[in-house]
Amino acid sequence: MNSPELCRIVGILDDGWFGLGDPARTTLIESDLLIGARRTLDLVAPYLPPRVELREMDGQLGRVPEWVRAARGAGHTSTVLATGDPLCHGIASFLAGKLGNDAITVHPAVSTLQLAFARFKKCWQAAAIASVHSRDAGEWQIGATPEHGLYPLVRAASRHALIGAFTGPDNNPARIARALIAAGHKDDFRLSVAARLCLPDEALFADLPLGDAAGMDFPDPNIVVLERITPPDSRATFGFDDADFVQRAPEKGLITKQEARALSLAKLGLRPDSRVWDIGAGSGSVGLEAARLAYDGHVWAIEKNPGDAVNARENARRLKASNYTLVEGKAPAGLDQWPDPDAVFIGGSGGELAELIRLVLARLRPHGRLVMNFVTLENLATATAALSAAGASWDVVQLQAARSQPILDMHRLAAQNPVWIVSASGGEFIRPPTLVNAQRANEFPPTQTPPSEITSQQQGAAQ
Repeated sequence: MNSPELCRIVGILDDGWFGLGDPARTTLIESDLLIGARRTLDLVAPYLPPRVELREMDGQLGRVPEWVRAARGAGHTSTVLATGDPLCHGIASFLAGKLGNDAITVHPAVSTLQLAFARFKKCWQAAAIASVHSRDAGEWQIGATPEHGLYPLVRAASRHALIGAFTGPDNNPARIARALIAAGHKDDFRLSVAARLCLPDEALFADLPLGDAAGMDFPDPNIVVLERITPPDSRATFGFDDADFVQRAPEKGLITKQEARALSLAKLGLRPDSRVWDIGAGSGSVGLEAARLAYDGHVWAIEKNPGDAVNARENARRLKASNYTLVEGKAPAGLDQWPDPDAVFIGGSGGELAELIRLVLARLRPHGRLVMNFVTLENLATATAALSAAGASWDVVQLQAARSQPILDMHRLAAQNPVWIVSASGGEFIRPPTLVNAQRANEFPPTQTPPSEITSQQQGAAQ
């Protein structure tokens, strides 16, 4: 323990010196340099020998590794004082990343989160943990991106029945309640607040309706516990019926049909943390189902038609899709502001198809996938030519589906428009098209005239 090669990290609660165990007290007494927030240093200063140097790290977190290295170089021991368990959304992971695991030892206190659950007598082994302590991005807005300070908590609410949250002065319990209400969870959760834990004026606020908590002031510091009171979402993660989505009226149909949607989503190869672009979102059906599959990721969507954008936003509201951001505009404008994607779906191009393909292939992350749907030969030819020119590996599937319809007391099959689903890989994995690709391309010569029954309305129906 006394080796100058080690930085010791000691967790402490607001009951101070008397809440520490003997090993933690010994560590503090034997330190040459003790680093901590002014509030925590004041808790232990009266019990330390005068030779221990106390150094505040308020607003200087980034300098702590430098201070530790300097002390170590001088043959001195250094200790960092942290609140609660330093390995639970605390400073220990930061210091381990800067100094290496072998350079630190940790004496944790009980986490303030654990203590809050104990105060409310709630078992917490199944709880999700979210921290909104440090990032103030203002009130939650529909369509907020992962950079928002409340994003981890709002996303946790979409998937978990019990959540413990580290709060901050800005991202406080009232703001959390307002964010959950804005995200469609007003009646889903009760909110409890444990404030000023281990202090004489400790205060507990149990099982508050979100609407009540949204307008309340709570003492600092505090911890929030959220418990779901409504049944979890019983809808499928994947495979929504076309009728589940609000679509363009009076003629419904600007939606990627369920059969094409299912295959397109499969071709996108989504992971739970995928970052997805949906270009030409229409009603939002593909992007919103992608958001459910990539539940730890995010979907950025763009739609140029104002009416369709309204429908997509309403569908996002109904699905409580808090990892979905819709922009009203015409691609490629604005795409440079989006992070590089793992998967891209193009359902409509607004006449910029070749340019969009080149842009997407240049931005795709390793193992990324581009999927496009077409019902016209011209767009298919444009896409395959642009992919080949870029050296991308691609393939085409023609999907022809028919749905049953009643006729008298029997049923017949009514054919849907054929859809070509084009898939490509890009990024570091671009390679020349294979012979099979070329043969498939020759099946759809660019000069072929499209069938007369493919109207502009039907083209939209496949998007």
